[in-house]
Amino acid sequence: MSDAAKPLLRLTGLLLPLLVLCALPFYLESYWLRIGLFSMAAAIGAVGLSLLSGTAGQLSMGHAFFLAVGAYGYVWFSGDPGLGLPPVVAMVLAVLLAGAAGGVFSPVAGRVKGMYLGIATLALVFVGHHLMLTMDGVTGGFNGRSVEPMEIGGLVLDSGHDDLAVLGVPFGAEERLWYFGLALLAFTWFTARGLLRGRPGRALVALRDSETAASVMGVPVARYRSSAFVVSSMYAGLAGVLIALSFRRVVPDYFGLVLSIDYLAMIVIGGLGSVGGAVAGAFFVTALPLVMAKYADQLPLVAAPGSADGSLGPTEASRYLYGAAIVVILLWAPDGLHGLVRRLRLRLRREPSPPPPEPGLAEPVNPAPTTLPAVPVKEHTP
Repeated sequence: MSDAAKPLLRLTGLLLPLLVLCALPFYLESYWLRIGLFSMAAAIGAVGLSLLSGTAGQLSMGHAFFLAVGAYGYVWFSGDPGLGLPPVVAMVLAVLLAGAAGGVFSPVAGRVKGMYLGIATLALVFVGHHLMLTMDGVTGGFNGRSVEPMEIGGLVLDSGHDDLAVLGVPFGAEERLWYFGLALLAFTWFTARGLLRGRPGRALVALRDSETAASVMGVPVARYRSSAFVVSSMYAGLAGVLIALSFRRVVPDYFGLVLSIDYLAMIVIGGLGSVGGAVAGAFFVTALPLVMAKYADQLPLVAAPGSADGSLGPTEASRYLYGAAIVVILLWAPDGLHGLVRRLRLRLRREPSPPPPEPGLAEPVNPAPTTLPAVPVKEHTP
C-alpha cells in the first residue's frame, strides 16, 4: 500500500463506523437504543478507570462512588429540590463536583498504592451508599429521585414535550439521547487518546513501570498520581450524568460494590491502558445481561427475569460468562481484546511470501563460489 493511500484508509476507517452509529436510531427499536445508551455511559466511565488503573497503575475499587457523585450532582443542580440550573450547566458542575471529590481523596491516592489503595477506595463505596440513604433532601433516600431531561438549544431530549419526526421516523427520548451520548463518547475517546499520546500519558506509563525510574527522569510522582485520580473521577462523573439521563431515575442501590467490580471487569476484558479496549469491554459487560434478558426464553439453563422457579437468571448467567472471560484473558491474553485485535492487525499487514516457481521452469542455479588457491606460507630459515 502506498503512503498516500494510508491517510485516506485511516479516515475511512474512522468515518464509516461513525456513519453507521449515526444511522442506527432510524432502524433499531427503543430497547436496543437503550442498551446502547447504557453501554455508552459505561464506556465513558471505563475509559476513566482504564487511565487510572491501566495507565497509572493505581487500583481503584471505588469507581461507583464517583459515578454516584456525577449522577446525583446533576439531579441536584438541575432539579427541584435543588438549584434548578439549566441542564447543560448542571452537567458541567456535576463533572466538576466529581473531580473535586476525587481531588479530596487524591492525597491518599498520591501516597498509597497497590492493594492498600484498593482497600481505601473500597471504603468510598460504603460511605457513599450511607450518604445516599441518609441525605434525603438531596438524594431522595431509598427511593431515589427523578431526573430532569437534558435540554440543548431549546430541544428537550425527552419524548414527553413535543412530537419530533426525522425522515418519517419518530424521535423519542432514546433517539434524541442517542446522539447526545454519542457526542459525549466521542469527546471522551479523543481527549483520552490525546492525553495518552502526550507528555502526561508517557509520564503515567513511566510511573506505572517504575516509580524510581520516573522520579529520576523528573516526573513528580505524587502530583501525577493525584492528577490521574482527579481526571478519572471527572470521567466517572460524566458517565454518571449519562446514566442518570438514560435511566431517568437514580437510586442508591445501583451505585454499589457490584458496579465497581463490573467496571474492573470491563477494563480487564478490554485491555488495561487502552481506550478502545475499555470501550469494547464496557459494551460487552453492559450489553450481555440485557441481551440475555431479552432472549432468556430461548436460551438453555436461563430463566426469564422475575422467574420464581429457582433457575439461573440472565444477570447471574452473564456474570458467570464474563467471569470466565476474565479467567481466559488472564491466562492466554493478558492484554485483553485490544491486544488480540492488534496482533491480528499486525499479522494481516505482513508481506506475503513469494509464490513458488511455476512448473516447467528451471530453478536458478547458484554458481559455486570460486576459491583462490592457498598461498604457501614462507618458512623461516634459521
